[in-house]
Amino acid sequence: MGFAEDHLIPLVDEGLGNSAYLVDLGDGRALAVDASRDLRALRAAADRRGLRVAFAADTHLHADFLSGAVQLGHDHGAAVLASAAGRRVFPHQGLADGDEVDLGGLTLRALATPGHTDEHLSFLLLDGGRPLGVFTGGSLIVNSAARTDLLGASRTEELARAQYRSLRRLTRLPDKTAVWPTHGAGSFCSAPPGAERTTTIGTEKRANPLLAAPDENTFVSRLIAGLGSYPAYFDRLAALNRCGPAVLTATPTLPALDTERVRALLADGGHVVDVRPAARFAAAHVPGSISIPLRGTFATWLGWLLPAGDPIAFVTEEDQDLSEIVWQAYKIGYERLAGRLFGGMTAWQEAGLPTSATAFVTPDQAPAAPYLDVRQTAEYTAGHVPGAVHLELGALAAHTAEVPGGAVVACGHGERAMTAASVLERAGHTDLTVLNGSPGDYAAAHGRRLTMGAAR
Repeated sequence: MGFAEDHLIPLVDEGLGNSAYLVDLGDGRALAVDASRDLRALRAAADRRGLRVAFAADTHLHADFLSGAVQLGHDHGAAVLASAAGRRVFPHQGLADGDEVDLGGLTLRALATPGHTDEHLSFLLLDGGRPLGVFTGGSLIVNSAARTDLLGASRTEELARAQYRSLRRLTRLPDKTAVWPTHGAGSFCSAPPGAERTTTIGTEKRANPLLAAPDENTFVSRLIAGLGSYPAYFDRLAALNRCGPAVLTATPTLPALDTERVRALLADGGHVVDVRPAARFAAAHVPGSISIPLRGTFATWLGWLLPAGDPIAFVTEEDQDLSEIVWQAYKIGYERLAGRLFGGMTAWQEAGLPTSATAFVTPDQAPAAPYLDVRQTAEYTAGHVPGAVHLELGALAAHTAEVPGGAVVACGHGERAMTAASVLERAGHTDLTVLNGSPGDYAAAHGRRLTMGAAR
């Protein structure tokens, strides 16, 4: 078959910063690469073209989402293609370096590219002997390479050296070969912000700063220096993907819960997550609830801040998409979803139950108080309010005692800051103010300038 550009359909998860791919094989069948357990976009794309997914390939044991390959095997009869070295315990075709799979006119060749993980494969798509593109997963990504510390600090350098060799191997492909990475901008697997999601071998050879490193030691130093923190749930998903997520035979839902059920859940050690916009949470919320507004990054913060094994109830607005809550939770292995508060905060207040409120102010309204910056370290060092206390949101629960009383809690816009305030309120801080704005806005309103660099 001839391969046209529109035979490849990228499916971008903006929240996790990842891309899955659907390849139209031209005969009513398709190949899916690195599909998430949230298969809504992939199913819609396949349905539009009348495609059945015949092959589901995973480049590695994903740490940031549960794979949809097992589900595609169940629903479509897809053959699951993955590294034999991954020791997956469900039926799949285990591939080693150089193994090829006939897709019916096109060929998929496995290339061992360890570094991001031990068993990482890239998949070279060939038309005859002609390379069309390579699915690089967490190996070569746009202007970077994926992180190598997911297996622990003791192996970070070893895997960084493996990543160096893997990238050098990939750059021996023809310059015009398309590069289709899984990790992209917004991914905690270390894609630089603002990057394009696909590229070519030639472009990366010219523009990727890691490939410009003059030697292996420099490459390793640069790669490791760029590693920041990553969500806590990453540490357990690879093992779940090795076993294979449970097959879903029906779409999971969020049952309606009355106020007494929600109160009992909290009393028994469960959690209430308020997914309403930050301003709505600020006005009135269930005491002890955690604010995680429903947006693209919802799964990231759910998985970073709450344990997966505890039951969770949600407070929602009437017009919010309940299926979005469910699928963002399920794609990272959060399945103990007790339900949603029926009637929302209106029902809670009408029942005469106590509520809490949080001050949410614009920069010009912010009091003269200690400034707590909860952004990621890279954001903080790029520009922060002088004298700010810096504690990343993901680590905040373990450092609540370090937060000064009466602090102004801030991030880049206000959503993460409200989440941080809810974490702190649950730990006993009751005198916080949340900034509805950016550090630059705050500095301008208070006659100051941002400063750069790490905290001293």
